[in-house]
Amino acid sequence: MGKTLYKKVWDLHAVKKLTNGQTQLIIGTHILHEVTSPQAFASLRELGIKPAYPERTFATCDHIIPTDGIRRPLKDSLAEDMLAAIEKNTKEAGIRYFGVGEGYGVIHIVMPEMGLIRPGMTVACGDSHTATHGAFGAVAFGIGTSQVRDILATGTMGVTPLKVRKIELNGKIGKGVTAKDVILKVIGALGVDGGLGYAYEFSGEVIRNMSMEARMTVCNMAIEGGARIGYINPDETTFAYIKERPFAPKGSDWNRSVDFWKSIASDEDAEYDDTVTFDLSDLTPMVTWGITPAMTAGIRGRLPVASNDLEKEALEYMGLTPSAPLIGTKADVIFIGSCTNGRIEDLRLAASILKGRKINPELRAIVTPGSTEVKAQAETEGLDKIFKDAGFEWRDPGCSMCLAMNDDKLRGRELCISTSNRNFKGRQGSPTGRTVLASPLTAAASALEGALTDPTKYLKEEAV
Repeated sequence: MGKTLYKKVWDLHAVKKLTNGQTQLIIGTHILHEVTSPQAFASLRELGIKPAYPERTFATCDHIIPTDGIRRPLKDSLAEDMLAAIEKNTKEAGIRYFGVGEGYGVIHIVMPEMGLIRPGMTVACGDSHTATHGAFGAVAFGIGTSQVRDILATGTMGVTPLKVRKIELNGKIGKGVTAKDVILKVIGALGVDGGLGYAYEFSGEVIRNMSMEARMTVCNMAIEGGARIGYINPDETTFAYIKERPFAPKGSDWNRSVDFWKSIASDEDAEYDDTVTFDLSDLTPMVTWGITPAMTAGIRGRLPVASNDLEKEALEYMGLTPSAPLIGTKADVIFIGSCTNGRIEDLRLAASILKGRKINPELRAIVTPGSTEVKAQAETEGLDKIFKDAGFEWRDPGCSMCLAMNDDKLRGRELCISTSNRNFKGRQGSPTGRTVLASPLTAAASALEGALTDPTKYLKEEAV
């Protein structure tokens, strides 16, 4: 039998099998942000160890960065300590740092746009949504602080092998349906624990027709379905995205790289541990209604009648009525951004609905571009003006209201329609705040009406 991409990349990077059953794996690209790296560097200093391969490590700042203007020192002293630490640590170690004024932004957006993520790589970061980079045909996973230390010290880490599930996504998706809706459908069907012990290989007609930015959205949320890794086999779409980016191979190296990237894709006769197939021809825009990313429904549907204690808890926490229609659920806040939906294509989608319109005046509405490059591109295209004219706050890059490690937080019982990736209790900064996950199209349309809205009513006839 042939091999999957996962197996090929694993074999190329495996050093040896460890006594605990894990494999010592070479990590080709290690990426850092300011929250999970200070303790790792402090531990190395205590051990008298310097980073072994600084040229394979890259860093940026995103989680604690204010999005309403950066003034040093940051008013949050802990945030300032974290920012100062990553500046100091990367400088001392000789690690390339994309900091404030140097092309910073959400780590899972900055690194691909720099051309640092490529097929066949192993990628690790102290952040669970590192699965994003699997969109390029990389084996990418989130790690803890002790593993950040291990990679800095040795360029390797111990990893437990995973099974591989092939998820085939077929059919022609309709108007108003985006990558976010696709992955919410998958998570809703397979559950938040469905991927435990697996790497997800996303494939099929739907994936082939997606842009790289859409593919990143799909892989980004593989972790929400319990899979540690989500990946997509590289193709011409992948190569076109990487070409000419700052750190992409150049000249004759480019041709050699493409040959290798093609060879790393899963073989036609590759063996999988499981295969699941979806026909998405009838998929409608999706949203979450509860307190896990698996509590999903089509926007035109109704809330469920609780069938278990968790669903009962979710409906009570969200303050929603069983069997009521989802459309019309009142919102207090709209958030567009995050590593899931903060790329230029996401902003274009939202702006396509907002152009020439005004949002409900009772809302707070924030849009945070995913990086300084995304922000600059959006402003070149005039998207910032569309957002501001509509009534949104146009912010600087950062993780912002996705997890609220800055001033962008929900207040009290506010309900936020968010393009981010998690809707757990308290996720957006308020212990009682409520989150509904949605696509940029759905978030923008809902902003106009101040409540959950089917975006298709605002779209032109052509499919999005």
